[in-house]
Amino acid sequence: MELERFSYDNKIVRNFAVATLVWGIVGMLVGLVVALQLVWPDANAGEMLTFGRTRPVHTNAIIFAFVGNGIFAGVYYSLQRLLKARMFSDFLSKVNFWGWQSIIVLAAVSLLLGKTTGKEYAELEWPIDILIALVWVSFGINMLGTILKRRERHLYVAIWFYIATFVTVAMLHIVNSIEIPVSLFKSYSWYAGVQDALVQWWYGHNAVAFFLTTPYLGLMYYFIPKAANRPVYSYKLSIIHFWALIFLYIWAGPHHLLYSALPDWAQSLGTVFSIMLIAPSWGGMLNGLLTLRGAWDTVRENPVLKFMVVAVTCYGMATFEGPMMSLKSVNAISHFTDWTIGHTHVGGLGWNGFLTFGMMYWLIPKLYNTKLHSVRMANIHFWLGTLGIVFYVVPMYFAGITQSLMWKEFNPDGTLAYPNFLETVLQIKYAYAMRAFGGSLYLAGAVVMVLNLIKTAAAGSLVANEDAEAPALAKVYQAKAGSHWHRVIERRPVQMLVFSLVLVAVGGLVELVPTFLIKSNIPTISSVKPYTPLELQGRDIYIREGCYTCHSQMIRPFRSETARYGEYSKAGEFVYDHPFQWGSKRNGPDLQREGGKRNNAWHFLHLMNPRQTSTGSTMPTYEWLIKHELDTASTAAKINAMITLGVPYPEGYASQANNDLMKQAEEISADLAKADIEVPSTREIVAVIAYLQRLGTDIKVKDEVVKTAEPVQPETTPTASTDTTATVAQTGE
Repeated sequence: MELERFSYDNKIVRNFAVATLVWGIVGMLVGLVVALQLVWPDANAGEMLTFGRTRPVHTNAIIFAFVGNGIFAGVYYSLQRLLKARMFSDFLSKVNFWGWQSIIVLAAVSLLLGKTTGKEYAELEWPIDILIALVWVSFGINMLGTILKRRERHLYVAIWFYIATFVTVAMLHIVNSIEIPVSLFKSYSWYAGVQDALVQWWYGHNAVAFFLTTPYLGLMYYFIPKAANRPVYSYKLSIIHFWALIFLYIWAGPHHLLYSALPDWAQSLGTVFSIMLIAPSWGGMLNGLLTLRGAWDTVRENPVLKFMVVAVTCYGMATFEGPMMSLKSVNAISHFTDWTIGHTHVGGLGWNGFLTFGMMYWLIPKLYNTKLHSVRMANIHFWLGTLGIVFYVVPMYFAGITQSLMWKEFNPDGTLAYPNFLETVLQIKYAYAMRAFGGSLYLAGAVVMVLNLIKTAAAGSLVANEDAEAPALAKVYQAKAGSHWHRVIERRPVQMLVFSLVLVAVGGLVELVPTFLIKSNIPTISSVKPYTPLELQGRDIYIREGCYTCHSQMIRPFRSETARYGEYSKAGEFVYDHPFQWGSKRNGPDLQREGGKRNNAWHFLHLMNPRQTSTGSTMPTYEWLIKHELDTASTAAKINAMITLGVPYPEGYASQANNDLMKQAEEISADLAKADIEVPSTREIVAVIAYLQRLGTDIKVKDEVVKTAEPVQPETTPTASTDTTATVAQTGE
């Protein structure tokens, strides 16, 4: 058959590779700043650089900028070669590249300005969400167009993972991003409370699965065999790995909400499917490592393989630890602690980071038609990175277990051994310092890599269009006798996309739909009322400042938590929360029952300077809250948006909401004046105090009847009543 001549587009690969390196350094640098902010509170350098704003910048920069660009670089390089075809459209490639970089810049700026939805890993506001969807679809069209015009009949396993990644990420992003806009950069989640939490962690967990895992597994299946010059260990294991992984992963999201107000059946589903995930995950890990059979001697000399072996090993560690953490007995210890931070960074630093580094050491010399500038520098990078992971992760495990044990320890007389939450923070500051040291090593290694790759590129010249040739795909195909049954779908990309979508949609539908349609899943509580206009404004400022990154609002039904915070959280308490604010990490105490625990003056002084009321606190100061005027012009639009979402404000209330707002604000201002604190009622700090004083008070009122009491988890013996006066006296926080 006559050969067709064409060329591979290497320029787009180079562009994504450069973006990966640049954003990687930026993301790691912000991560180091975030780590230092928990050691030295003075590192919170002003309104735009507090922990609550920089931490989302770090997570978004690493996930979507560093890893995202790494995915595109690897996919654009491998897809063309696996299909023996240039990308379907150079124009769409450019739209993908410049659109994605624009999203990253908009995300960083908007998050530093406090424009956030308040949902972890999905913080970006609605205009950026729409832009993400458009750019992602352009990538998908380009990828599918390339697949359809291919010169290779069967799709290699790496492409299966790329297809599943595209279709699932699109589904997750669209469903989780449904929201009601209030203004250009303010919106409220369509979902409320428990439903919002379930959708968010269905998205959040599967963002890990289908953005940080499946595309990287595709890259693993391409680059390890290439670097080792050996075929994949087992074709059959690849098939099992792929289909089992994408089916099981989508169900596991609820394991992030164990012991929460989420219905028990959903929590159990999350746990069961998380445990089952070990099998396909380890199947993939073994398939990757066993591909190196007979080539282990080259690992010593080849920096590409060295990085990739550690990456796959970290993937195995993280995918074993994750299911173990979904066991309720383990989750009771690990959740809300730094154990989770250690776990995620085994995956982030080890799996995603090291695989990206290995891929870059492979790609750049190929793109510039030269050799790597310095193997020695690559080895230095390897050891700096490896030590960085160890110094980061190990202290986090110690910190996490220490935190949990201190939270749960009781004196012989039944009182909490560490009633002041701050004691548990100060105890682990050494670990935060060691984590920052480990991060510094990891960042230093990445800088060495960038210098090495710049030198490499300077020694060669970019092969922007790499010539290639291959026979056209025959229109008529005769299957070989005895070929594997899976070959049938491997030559039908559209059907594979549809099957993948159906497979991942099943798990989501089974978990989400009953929570929305069956009323008994979210029992209502008659005493729970909508927020007042001032409290609603204060809640939005709380979200803007990223308070949810350190404070949870979810008291689990453990004796240690009810004794420390008060009555455990009920599903019906969150029905007007758009979005939910349960949090996932406690650098500070839970705030679910904060209302009424302390007076207004304490909150004012605490926000102005936390160390004035709590010696040694790592919380940033928020002195600008006393300078900023409250944006009352937005109140009516916010009330109307809430009414649209089903919050039962009276008809026409939006037009009079500011009257009630000012009345409540003046009451708080007058109360502060009694403590010699003069602050105008129109300042933002008054709204924040109003919100904090409201938290959890709906079911604190004596003699109120809770319609549906929820059962206590069997391992615990909650001791708190709906009156938390005794608890406040005991904890002394």
